[in-house]
Formats: sequence, structure tokens, C-alpha cells
Amino acid sequence: MKTDVLIIGGGPAGIVTALSAENTYRGLKITVVRKERQVLVPCGIPYIFGTLPSPESDLIPDKVLTSKGIEIVVDEVTEVDTSSKKVTLKGGEYIEYDKLVFATGSLPKIPPFAREDFENLFFIRKNIDYLTRLKNKIEASEEIVIIGGGFIGVEMSDEIAKRGKKVTLIEAMDHLLLQAFDDEFCVMAEDELRKRGVTIRTSTTVKGFVGRDNRIEHVELTSGEKIRADLVIVCVGSYPNVELAKKAGLVIGYSGGIWVDEYLRTSVPDVFAVGDCAEKKDFFTREVTPVMLASIATCEARIAGANLYRLKAVRETKGTLGIFSTAVGDLVLGVAGLTEARARREGFDVVVGESKTVDRHPGAIPDAHEVKVKLIFSKYSGMIMGAQIAGGKSAGEIINIAGVAIQKGMTAVEMDTLQIGTHPLVTPPPTAYPLITAAANAILKIFQEG
Repeated sequence: MKTDVLIIGGGPAGIVTALSAENTYRGLKITVVRKERQVLVPCGIPYIFGTLPSPESDLIPDKVLTSKGIEIVVDEVTEVDTSSKKVTLKGGEYIEYDKLVFATGSLPKIPPFAREDFENLFFIRKNIDYLTRLKNKIEASEEIVIIGGGFIGVEMSDEIAKRGKKVTLIEAMDHLLLQAFDDEFCVMAEDELRKRGVTIRTSTTVKGFVGRDNRIEHVELTSGEKIRADLVIVCVGSYPNVELAKKAGLVIGYSGGIWVDEYLRTSVPDVFAVGDCAEKKDFFTREVTPVMLASIATCEARIAGANLYRLKAVRETKGTLGIFSTAVGDLVLGVAGLTEARARREGFDVVVGESKTVDRHPGAIPDAHEVKVKLIFSKYSGMIMGAQIAGGKSAGEIINIAGVAIQKGMTAVEMDTLQIGTHPLVTPPPTAYPLITAAANAILKIFQEG
């Protein structure tokens, strides 16, 4: 079999690379090889266990690709020969290619204490059969321990608690979500989880498991506490899936991801890498960063797909700017760029602008939520470097506006003079639009501090 563009991996990065290539270079034969018979929406995985009725409700339909004439091969690539431009499939077949894209994603980290042979120990894997087994285990369990207080751990805890289960969430850092938010926003998330009945243990780690007959009965913490557990779910992050790339001779970067340039080209001609498997550099510091998001993966995919056969100056990555949103109970949190704590750790001299308002006007309108915004600006240039928000569902799009402002290098003065559209039923008031009033607050501080 021969193809023009071969993409290894069928997740969001692989899908969008294929669509971008098809849109840019009409008439190419594009093939996506994936191991999974069905592809999950990765960000939707926590909601399989509460909001959604089943894992089948969290699928990306194949017609997204097949309707564009893109071929899907369900198989596993076991070997890549970049000199002859050929890959070998597990079934023994070969596929020859002109351009190759690695979109092999990431795998869950397995800490030393986590032995997979416990029958009630699970991780978060992007596999529908595995997640169906986990859902069945959750339904049959009463006391559930979740290890890892990042986005997945927090969202899993929230969803499982909806089902009336007794959930304990364990995090090694001082707060949940502390790698993404400043303390005050982390506390808001913790308060919401406690309202749901979730027990939170921070500043402690797992020493080990106590059990018998291949089954965990208690989780033992370094604090000395033992927590009863019918089921344990480990959510301590992911690492790039690069074994196939290593075997193919691609250069692996310091982060463990595949080295790529600003056009997502690897160290081997005609081979690209996108998504979680590709190394990323921070938008501000240009240092390697471990951020893994579907939104970043699809951005990289659009760049790679457009650059397969000729470079487009307007299609290059400017660095990874993490823009996150999450929902905990009725609270929506968003963050873009640097937190105040990280900005100061990196040595930036910053000024913070803050504001509080409601996301409807007047505030008596049903479903109005208080909105809290925190913006981080460079003290010297006035340029925005980070944003955090807490509020209702509108927070998800407000943080995206802040993300655009950061990517465009807007200053506090430019944000203070933004022209916006508002409506009583859908936005904060024009008299107190949170991004604008937070920018104005920062300007005042800059003037006062000289």
C-alpha cells in the first residue's frame, strides 16, 4: 500500500493534521493508522463517570475523516524505516509514504507504588474497553480513592461524587491544581469539591497499598493515615509516547518528547511530530514545558498539516501557552499563561490587576454568577503575561479572550481601551467588564508604584 501522507495516531492531533493537510493540499492520499477501533474525546473522559451515560457517548465519529476521503487503518505500527519511507504494521503489511507524522500521544505515568496487577487499581487510559471496565468498577464500589489533584483528578472526583460515592482525593502539593493556578483559585476549587462531599488530603503522598488476594483494601499515606478503598484511580499525569520514534532514530528532546522545530519538523527529513508526543517550549521562557492539551495538539496539527510540502511563514508555533478551563461543581476556573507565583519564580517583575463583577447585567438576572479575574502584567512593559478567572460558564470564553491578548502581546492600556460587545443575558456589564476593569486596576498600581 502507498500513501502520500501517513499519520500514526488517531487522536485529536492525528485527526486535525489529516484535515489540515487535506484542506491545504487537495488531491493527496492521506492515511491515518491507529490502534483504537474507536477514538475518545480525551477531555471528556472524566465525564464518562458521571455526566455522560456511557463511554460510547464520548466518541469522535470516523466520518470526520472519511467524509473528506481520508483513509483510516485500524492496526498498530511496529516499525518505521525512514530511509525507505515505509512502516510495518502488526499484521505484517507495509505502508509506503511520502510524508510521515507522529501523533502517538501520551501514556499515563505509573508511580513506583502503583502495581497494575491489583484488580481494583486503575489509571486513565484512552481506551474504550478499559474505561468501560473502570466505569463498572466505580458503580460496584462505595469508597474510592483518587491519587493526583491535577485537572483529571479533580474532575474525576467531582463526577464520581455526583454518583453518591465516598471519594478521597490525595495530592502531594499544598493545594489541588497548584501547578496551574495561584493559591486563592485553588482554594475555591477545594471548597467546591468539599461541598460535593469529597475528602481532600494535600501535602501528603502515597506510601503504599495494603491488601490481600490481589486487591487493595487501604491506601497508606506518608502522614501515617490509612484510607479504606474499594477502588483506587491514579491520575498523576502523562508522559510522551515516543518508543516507536526512538526506534526510528528520531531525536528525543530533554522533556522526553520528540524534538521538533517551529514548523513541527523532526530531526529526520519528511517526518513531523505533533501533540503530546512532541516536545514543547514555553511561550515566555522558551524553556521545555510538559504541558499536554488537546487545544495545543490541534494547534500544532494545523501547523504541521499546512507545512508538509512547503513552509508557510504564517504557520509556525510561537511557543506553548497553556490555556486551561475546568469545572468543579457550579464553579468554572480558567487560566492562561503565567500565574503570579510562577512569574515571580521566573524572575519577572510583575503587577497584578484584579476585578470582581457578575456575568450578567443586572445581577438579578437568573443564572448570574460572580466573576473574579486576576491579570498578570509586566511592570516595565505593561504587557499581559497571565490571566486567571473564576465564575460561571462564561469564564471559559473570557479566558480565551485573555489568551488571545497574551499571544498578541497586548498591554494593560490596550486592554483598558478594548471595544467589546455586551448583552444583559449573556455577558458581564459594559460598565464593569472584568478583563477591562482588571487592566485598569493594574494601570493604577503601575502609576502609583512609579
